[in-house]
Amino acid sequence: MTNELGLKIGGVPEHFNLPWRLAIEEGKFQEIGLNLHWSDMSGGTGQMIRGLETKSIDIAVLLTEGITKSILQGLDAKILQVYVVSPLRWGIHVPPKGMIKKPEDVKDQTFAISRYGSGSHLMAYVMADQHHWNLDNLKFNVIGDVYGGLWALENNEAQAFLWEKYTTFPFVEQGKCDYVGDVVTPWPCFVIAARTEIAEKHPDILQKMCDIVNQKALEVKEGANAAEIISWRYNLPLEQVKMWLSETDWNYKGEEYLPAFEKTTDYLKKLNLVSEGEAEGWKSKLFA
Repeated sequence: MTNELGLKIGGVPEHFNLPWRLAIEEGKFQEIGLNLHWSDMSGGTGQMIRGLETKSIDIAVLLTEGITKSILQGLDAKILQVYVVSPLRWGIHVPPKGMIKKPEDVKDQTFAISRYGSGSHLMAYVMADQHHWNLDNLKFNVIGDVYGGLWALENNEAQAFLWEKYTTFPFVEQGKCDYVGDVVTPWPCFVIAARTEIAEKHPDILQKMCDIVNQKALEVKEGANAAEIISWRYNLPLEQVKMWLSETDWNYKGEEYLPAFEKTTDYLKKLNLVSEGEAEGWKSKLFA
């Protein structure tokens, strides 16, 4: 197609994003005149926010709390829609065979985080709030990605590391870390966002893009062989994948879920991660 629009999109190299990978491989976006270049962002939401800032990516599939905080604090981007409506189950990972046996033992320890503003960073606040800990006592060590987190636990550079628990299950099995519980997000976990310039210039094609990935997600959810495909492509145990699929729902109909963003904003205010002023007018700031 001669007038094809080329855009760069970033997302974590995890099972949540199989619908994107399949749609790209099957040429679904090219059918609407969109040439979508996918970049794996193993550094997670913090890395993608940086990518949107520097314009090295145009679109990102990232965590609700991370992008909400960043936009409210001035990131020039807009949320297109919720991508995954179910919550994310963050595994609480600790050094193997150590003294930490349950979530309560993590109090006053250092958290390994991929970047400031990332999910692993913000969810440490959520965990602390759920356990009624003093948020001022939280300590962090920036480690880049999941492998940095495992290194930090092994070398006592951190004593806790929050990451999506199915992604890290193989590392638990290998004895690289212990898993002592979950922190569950109080909102839908992933959204699709775009730089404001892109969102305002190409609303129609971005809507078609979202429709395509929502439909592909429904096919993954209902596919008879979906668990086997995910297990093979992402090197995850089949039984774990089946459990994850049963817990996971994408935004098949492209619904708005506005109350979820109000809840996220209120929580960020409560944790003093955004100010009252930054949260004011959140709806007009977050959406095009």
